[in-house]
This record gives sequence, C-alpha cells and structure tokens, in this order.
Amino acid sequence: MTLSTFRHVLPAVQHASAEFMTITPALLRYPSLTTTVPKEFVHRVAVAEVLLTDWGRRDATHFSVTAQWPRGHSFFGPVGGTHYDPLMVTETIRQAGTLLAHAEFNVPLDHQFVIQDLRVSVRPEHARVGSTPAGVEVEVTYTELRQRRIGHAGSIEAVIFRDGEIVATGSAIYTCTSPAVYKRVRGNRGLCGDRPQLQLTAPVSPQSVGRMSPMDVVLSPTQDDGRWQLRVDTRHPVLFDHPVDHIPGMVLIEAARQATTAVLNRSALLPLRIENTFQHYTELDTPCIIEARQVPATMNEVAVLVTGTQNGEQVFSSLVTAPAAVFF
Repeated sequence: MTLSTFRHVLPAVQHASAEFMTITPALLRYPSLTTTVPKEFVHRVAVAEVLLTDWGRRDATHFSVTAQWPRGHSFFGPVGGTHYDPLMVTETIRQAGTLLAHAEFNVPLDHQFVIQDLRVSVRPEHARVGSTPAGVEVEVTYTELRQRRIGHAGSIEAVIFRDGEIVATGSAIYTCTSPAVYKRVRGNRGLCGDRPQLQLTAPVSPQSVGRMSPMDVVLSPTQDDGRWQLRVDTRHPVLFDHPVDHIPGMVLIEAARQATTAVLNRSALLPLRIENTFQHYTELDTPCIIEARQVPATMNEVAVLVTGTQNGEQVFSSLVTAPAAVFF
C-alpha cells in the first residue's frame, strides 16, 4: 500500500451549457504532486517535522520509502554549512520504522514504540547540501519480524540513496506494545508536565558543542572534564515535539554528538558513524550523567564512547566515529 491509497480522485465537473465542458480531475492534471505521509504514522505533532513523503511494498520484508531533506532545519542544520546532519539520517530511519509498522503491519496508532538499538553510517561525499532539498529513497529490509498478541517487534536495515548513490546506511531494533502493557511496564510515570521535573540547568557554551543557540544545548557543565549533566528542556519544539513520559532517544543521541564535539574540540563535527544502544528508559525527573572518553579507532578515524547513567545505572551508550583529520 502506498500513500496513493489515501488520495481521492474527484469526479468530473460539468457546466450547464450546450456543450457540457468537462473539467479534468485535479490529480490527473498534476500527476507529480508531492506531500508528506500522515504525521501520526511517524509520531510527530508538527507537520514541519515529517521528513517522509511516500512508501511502497516490494515484498513481505522489503519496502521503499521516500523522503525529502530540507536544506535548512531549525535543529538538524547543515554541519559546517555544507553537509546534511547525520542526525537527520537517524530521524529518517526512525520515521521509516514507525511508518511501516503502522501502515504495513497494522500496529494501532496508540501503541508505544521503544527502540533498543539505532545505528547510522554516512558517506560525506554524497551528503553535501545542494541548491534544492535532497530527495532520497530509503530501501528498508526487515531482518527479523515478530507479530505477537501483546505487540509487534522488528529489526530493520536501511540503505538511503540520493541521485542513485548511497548516502547513508543504518539499522534499528524496536518493539511496540499496547497501552495496557506499556502502562504495566511504566507504572505511575506520567507525561512531562503532569509531574514534578528537574529544574532546567544552565547550558555549556554553545560553540563548545557545535551549536549556535543555548536553546539547542543538551549538556550542562560539571566540575569534571568529560562529564556533564543532561540538560532536559521539555519546551524544545523539535526534541520534545509532543509530551512524553521519558527522555526521547534523539535527545540522548544529540547529547552523544555534543559530548563528542567537546571531547574532540571541534566546533563543526561530521560523524561518520553513530552507534546507539538504549538499555533502560531515561527518566525525566532524575539527573542523567553523560560521560565521554576517546577510545581506539582505525588510523584514519577517531572514536568517542559516550554513556549516560541515572542513579548509578547505565541507561544508554553511543559510539561516535569521525574522520581523524578535521573535515572543515
């Protein structure tokens, strides 16, 4: 099924005249019109944050999804002013997984998605921002698929093409559960705004973590080098597009990117790979400590391991790999 399922072809309209002139249906006159997929399918409230434009099924486990990357974005802006943000790649894969679960595997819209693993790899030579928004095609393969009475789970691999070239690859492992099961798992945890939250902490210098605005900084300083407190601003219109009961994975991935930027002391960092594992829910009302340290990598690359802990328990880890030489 593709988005064309939802398109309505209007009947021809006839004018009361001797010759009865027929008006051509609108979609036949404009066969190449493009729109975004329903925002509910990608778990976004703001239509402006929907990147996907269509999808189609190739067979039982292979799908094609199209997307458009804007040249400018309020949060996922071009790195160094020249290259698409790898986190936009990450968000594209996340949206593709939720879209297909709902549209192709009949997962109800009120079910909750939890991502255990999300990885992306970018080829910078094909990730340059051009003179128009980038139209990309995402080839999605389900390497594992489980349809169960209590929920749905899947493992996907994605290859993203731009103008026939591979611009990025990625993978994700996720589960989704019914509201009843999720409520049993989460207990009395309420949505942000429904219960006490941590006081918003001060940001580190935006330039030190590759940001221009303090509003987009997700790290707060501590007394130790390579150690920060996660800064959680639930008013952020992109990172917190809608109320949630835990800190979204994209916030943690951004924290890993910002921590890596600080450790490597690069104002404009273009990661080649970001490999994320989420072990536990990261709660809104408990301080999350972010730690980062450089780890061994290949001769032409540098790597930073970033971890997040709450109450002494690790909640996520991220391995960020970048070129050894300064890219910009």
